[in-house]
Amino acid sequence: MRDGIIHYVRQYSEDSGIKVLDRSVAIVRAVARGEKPLAQLSEETGLPRATTHRIATALEVHHILSRTESGAWTIGPALASFTSGTSPLLLSAASPIMRDLVATTGEAVQLYELTGETRTCIAAEEPAAGLTYTVPVGSQLSLAAGSAARVYAAFSLIDATPFPASELRKVRETGLAESVAEREIGLASVSTAVRDRDGSVIAVLSVSGPAERLSPSPAGKWGEALLAARSRLEAAL
Repeated sequence: MRDGIIHYVRQYSEDSGIKVLDRSVAIVRAVARGEKPLAQLSEETGLPRATTHRIATALEVHHILSRTESGAWTIGPALASFTSGTSPLLLSAASPIMRDLVATTGEAVQLYELTGETRTCIAAEEPAAGLTYTVPVGSQLSLAAGSAARVYAAFSLIDATPFPASELRKVRETGLAESVAEREIGLASVSTAVRDRDGSVIAVLSVSGPAERLSPSPAGKWGEALLAARSRLEAAL
C-alpha cells in the first residue's frame, strides 16, 4: 500500500518540476477525497508530517484548505469561489483586515456571503485565547435571525418580514446591525455590509462574541472599529 501511495505522489510531483507546487496539488487532491487529520494526510500523500503540515498551513492561509473543529484538514472556500460569485480578491484582501479587527476587539470576526436561503461563512478569524463563539468556515446560518441577516434584510436582499422596519431603517442609516442572544443564547454580534465598486452588497463583515462582553450594544462597543475595517476592505477591492 505504501508503494502505491508513493507512486501516487510521484505521479503529481514530477510533472511540473516545481516540487512545492506538485506537493501542494497532491495534498489538495488527497483532501478532496475526504477530510483528513494530519497523520492520515501525511500517510496518504507519502510526504513527511512536517512538510505536509507546512504546506497545508500555507494553503489554509489562502483559504484553499481549512480545518474542522477536530483539527482535520478539509477543502476551504477559495476553490469553490473560483467557480462561484465569490471573488478570490475578497478573501485575500479580507484576511489581514479581519486579523487586525480581532486584535482590536479581542472577539471573533466572520465574513458572510448570501447563498440562497442561507448565509455562508466564507472566512473567519478568532482570538488566540479566551472565550469565543466559533463559526467554522463553510457554516450555513439562518437568514431569520442575527445581525448579519439584518444587514441583508435592510438592503432588500432577503425577506425582511422577520425584522422590525424601524431596525432595518437604522441599519441603512448607520451602516450597522446588531443582535443580542437572538440566533443563539449568550451570543451577540454586530455586522456591516461590504460593497464592491459598483455599490452592490457582496458580503457581510461581523464581530461576534459572548453577550456578557458585547451587551448592551455590540454596535456601541465595536461599531466604529467594524466600520473602519469595512472601509479598508472596500478600498482594497
